[in-house]
Amino acid sequence: MTEPQLGGYTGKLLRVNLTDRRITTEDIEHSVCRKFLGGAGFVAYYVIKEIPAGIDPLGEENKLVFAAGPITGTPLPGNPRHCVGGVYPLTGTIAKSEVGEYWGVFFKRAGFDVLIVEGASAKPVTIVIDNQEVYLKDADHLWGMKTKETQEAIRRELGSDKFRISSIGPGGENKVLYACIMCGLADAAGRGGLGAVMGAKKLKAIAVKGDKAPKVQNSEVIKSLSRWLKDNWNLVTGLATYGTSPVHPRFEEIGNLPIRNFRDGAFPTHNNVTSNTIKDTIRIGMEGCWGCPIKCKKVVKMEEPYPVDPAYGGPEYETCSALGPNCGVDNLNALSKANELCNAYSLDTISTGCTIAFAMECFENGLITREDTGGIDLSFGNGDAVVEMVEQIAHRKGLGDLLAQGAARAAKSIGKGAEKYAMEVKGLEIPMHEPRLSKALGLGYMLSPIGADHVMNLLDIFFSALGSAAETMLGDGELVGADPAPFDSIGPKKVYLYYLFTLKRIVQDSLVICGMFPYNYRQIAQLIEGVVGWNTTVAEQFRIGQRILTAMRWYNVQNGFTAADDRLPRRFFEPRKEGNFKGCLNYEQMEQAKKYYYSLMGWNDDGVPGDWKLEELGLAEISLQNRSG
Repeated sequence: MTEPQLGGYTGKLLRVNLTDRRITTEDIEHSVCRKFLGGAGFVAYYVIKEIPAGIDPLGEENKLVFAAGPITGTPLPGNPRHCVGGVYPLTGTIAKSEVGEYWGVFFKRAGFDVLIVEGASAKPVTIVIDNQEVYLKDADHLWGMKTKETQEAIRRELGSDKFRISSIGPGGENKVLYACIMCGLADAAGRGGLGAVMGAKKLKAIAVKGDKAPKVQNSEVIKSLSRWLKDNWNLVTGLATYGTSPVHPRFEEIGNLPIRNFRDGAFPTHNNVTSNTIKDTIRIGMEGCWGCPIKCKKVVKMEEPYPVDPAYGGPEYETCSALGPNCGVDNLNALSKANELCNAYSLDTISTGCTIAFAMECFENGLITREDTGGIDLSFGNGDAVVEMVEQIAHRKGLGDLLAQGAARAAKSIGKGAEKYAMEVKGLEIPMHEPRLSKALGLGYMLSPIGADHVMNLLDIFFSALGSAAETMLGDGELVGADPAPFDSIGPKKVYLYYLFTLKRIVQDSLVICGMFPYNYRQIAQLIEGVVGWNTTVAEQFRIGQRILTAMRWYNVQNGFTAADDRLPRRFFEPRKEGNFKGCLNYEQMEQAKKYYYSLMGWNDDGVPGDWKLEELGLAEISLQNRSG
């Protein structure tokens, strides 16, 4: 008997096997939607169910899972996102990356919730999804193109500008281990190397066009939440004015700005790379995702000394910091060019900047020489060197071939103590927020299933107590008994707040809804009811969050990860060389916090979800299919 269609879902999975060029569709059971929601939850479900533990992430057994959520494409602000997953080549962990733009909306409107790409093509191909018509198209002539050239060529060949394009550039083709998948030209499914997986599969792009809007069960609920957001516009208006990086001066002052590979604490010329400066000098506009009233994405243009194409957008906070102060660079032109190249070549800007910063510190300490760099002065502060290294990394030329492996692998190859300069967790380079200042953030870097991640994390400077920001985001203080947590604490109250916040984040990533919008738990329950039609509760959201995070943890355990991998680099347990902030982390405190989080999740002291926990969460059946040993 066919199940009635839920609001927000199409109920269809599209499967494309690149090895035998077979294209099929499958129904998605309602029970899977209720247990995993969509987006990141669907990624967790299908990765555990279909990708064996211990595979080569660049081999044919890895799969790419593109998953929309029930909110994707609905008339609600923050709705355009989708999630991409599989296994990361950089880390070997489960992969999960959310991205906005338009692609996810058009994919949903084409009639699908999930796309699974499996196998590998013998030659470059593009997947074309034109509503319900799906086919493979030769892409030999596109191989080697940057993302803009690729997008223009595909649209020209398909005869329509309505197609939205996810693609890779030379970075993905050359299997740089932190290559990303570009949606359009300025939005990335970044971190960990999913672009390299596309490159290994010889998949150049996925073009999608869809015309059928998803159904919602109660439009009045959506209208009510939209009115609430309009009435509380002050919560997000800064994004529309400046994007995400007006904060460098304040971050430098309090100690949150990473400087010279997270080593230093003072950067007097930080104003050179702020959004204010970008706005006053090279910014020509602001853009946004599909259907979003907040235009938070910078568009920049310049001619000298580096020409920068505005089609590739402009640098946001993580990019400005990773390619700027973390490399000691205050040259706005150079970091804007480096950002453009990363988008054109499909490289994750965080890992690119951090890996170059790692190389700069190795250069400063004589572990890398001018002979290794081909004569390039790789000193901190050299913006021209940063631009050149992005080119070399994307094409795996010179020192770039080594740095294309990421900081952790490069450090092992260099030896001589280079590991202490690699700022990474589980192989994934650390984002641009300082864990010595924000201890719960540091805990999140340790515990995230994908390695160091800032998006599904709690930033202590915004949640030092249950004040207005926390109440808005988490539900007017009704947090299952959560108490205010002192800013400098990493005790039980702070860990519990982190636990609650990450449960909320994984639910948002599964719906999939933009984390910039301040919907609280109860509002999320309302929008699920309004869109899908389920009578849900905050308690059910907690349960779903636990299920998805436990599934991801269990999969990583099957891939050999242990509690010992939940660790931060030694650098963060030592004070920075200079600056206003003198604090650092305490190893014993962080270990205690880690163990307490395990207990909150119902895992054992080694961070392993036991059989009883798996059965309790409804994961036992799918986990039995994929056990190591």
